[in-house]
Amino acid sequence: MKFINYLESIAGVSIYPLVSLLLFFIFFTIVTVYVVKADKNYINRAKNIPLENEI
Repeated sequence: MKFINYLESIAGVSIYPLVSLLLFFIFFTIVTVYVVKADKNYINRAKNIPLENEI
């Protein structure tokens, strides 16, 4: 028996793809808003961390 047949036998399984898409969209929307509104000084400090030699 194929895997799809197991999924079809579960009641209400059709909601999972919709929930997954919604979570994916919400997550990347939040990340995009965070990146756009992030403090530019913080981003410059974070991107230069690997280049600093403070040991």
